[in-house]
Amino acid sequence: VQLQASGGGLVQAGGSLRLSCAASERTFIGYVMGWFRQAPGKEREFVAAIKWSGGMTYYADSVKGRFTISRDNAKNTVYLQMSSLKPGDTALYYCASKLSPWTIPTTEASYDYWGQGTQVTVSS
Repeated sequence: VQLQASGGGLVQAGGSLRLSCAASERTFIGYVMGWFRQAPGKEREFVAAIKWSGGMTYYADSVKGRFTISRDNAKNTVYLQMSSLKPGDTALYYCASKLSPWTIPTTEASYDYWGQGTQVTVSS
């Protein structure tokens, strides 16, 4: 499975961006798609995840209420809609995929496939 992340950019605090993650093949049944981010000098951290089947979602506390993860099965694409952005959201954002029929993993080591990352910069 190859993942292609896009949609990053420079935005002012309070603004919005939508990230996209396109999968090279259908990975619906049993798969979870996640978004992680890594700021300079910090470890990669979990942001949000969604199950392809059923659409169950899970968010990190730091983005809950501001970010929304969704998927378009027809386009093999997962989105991360980010609103009310803060300078602290500045990071390189990665999408990842994991075969996980029963749980939504939140650790970096749990995911098998990774996209190349897209930069999000929020200015104050």
